[in-house]
Amino acid sequence: MQSVTMLLIHIFAVPVFFLVFILLYESRWMTDFLNAGNEMTTFNTLILTSILIGIQTFSRVGMFFAGKKHRLSWWQYTLWSFGEVFVFTCFAALYMALIYGTLGYFPALAKCQQLALGTLCFPYTIFALLMAYIRPDEDETAEEDLVRFADNTGRLKLVIAHDVILYIEAQENYVSVHYLEGEKQKEYSLRQSMRGIEELMEKHGIIRCQRSYFVNPRHVKVLRRDKEGMIQAELDIAESKPVPVSPKYYEQLSKLL
Repeated sequence: MQSVTMLLIHIFAVPVFFLVFILLYESRWMTDFLNAGNEMTTFNTLILTSILIGIQTFSRVGMFFAGKKHRLSWWQYTLWSFGEVFVFTCFAALYMALIYGTLGYFPALAKCQQLALGTLCFPYTIFALLMAYIRPDEDETAEEDLVRFADNTGRLKLVIAHDVILYIEAQENYVSVHYLEGEKQKEYSLRQSMRGIEELMEKHGIIRCQRSYFVNPRHVKVLRRDKEGMIQAELDIAESKPVPVSPKYYEQLSKLL
């Protein structure tokens, strides 16, 4: 998923490259096509750049929100980028066909595709490399921080960050996941067993503290004994109930605090 910074850089850097490349490189066929027979190369280039900014803004904002729900793979990102360029050429061809008057839409489309291929391949390649090689560690870390809860049929039901989980409680054929959403404590019941999620919990540092409970050590404020001598873990969330800790798991949990 793109960050907001990468999104803004892409939206403005690609059109700026397009504009500067055409005006400075001064390719003969590009200039002949863009002047439209009326010596308006600079004006027409500015109009096409504005069209590109609009397409980039609409497309990249859509990609950003799509990436929040589903991380785009490299081939999905590539197809999206090709689609982005194709839409730009369609609108650019419409403008150029109107400016020429005598030039049909499809001949203008072919020229615009040639123009896009000759200019946009450079910035798109650079950004693809940036997405692939400069930010992979951050993306992988973000993925590793997510806990994916599936029910006993294997269907994904809940995806949350490991550090928002408070504790997990067994309830007959279900487990109840208690977690934070903002500043509020939420609960999600999942048809699953404690044994079925044990390996997943260990992977994310959420440990068993009693036969029917897992607890997140990150949220344990202190371990106390109640009047009956039972050990309980008090969490750093005021409205959360204490989590029981059996002597079997006390030493392991206390070492993590």
